[in-house]
Amino acid sequence: MTAKRTFDVVGGLALLVALSPFLAAVALSVALGGATPGRGMLRRRTVAGLGGRPFTMLTFRTKSPLAALPLLLHVVGGRMSLVGPCPLTPGHRECAGEGRRRLSVRPGLTGPWQISGRSDLPWEERELLDLHYVDHHWLGMDLAILARTLPAVRRRRAARFA
Repeated sequence: MTAKRTFDVVGGLALLVALSPFLAAVALSVALGGATPGRGMLRRRTVAGLGGRPFTMLTFRTKSPLAALPLLLHVVGGRMSLVGPCPLTPGHRECAGEGRRRLSVRPGLTGPWQISGRSDLPWEERELLDLHYVDHHWLGMDLAILARTLPAVRRRRAARFA
């Protein structure tokens, strides 16, 4: 097991334990007030994982940042990483050609795209950030990205990636 994978498993488990009250509260909230009958509390989306292997990514059906909490299960299970390229559908144009390099690592719960402006970024810049991460990632970069993720999510606006 690599240092990155060990960090993902240990960090993912620690976050699951620490955030379990929030997981339960969001699940209860969605089940009581927000779940559409027949659709359930979880949103399912097929994304390309490591090597391009598709898997079903689960998030809560809510618009809050807490919707992503079920992704920690994918981190612990080895389908995702705490930090990595943005998860995309298998047929997405960024998973082809030069962008196929992004499939050489697991997609991330967060990444350079998250701390650099998220949906405010043009696709080209987001792709460049992901490919830069794929080519140059190391555990120190992951720690720096993780440290900047919560403030970026709380501000809900762009933060510059160094």
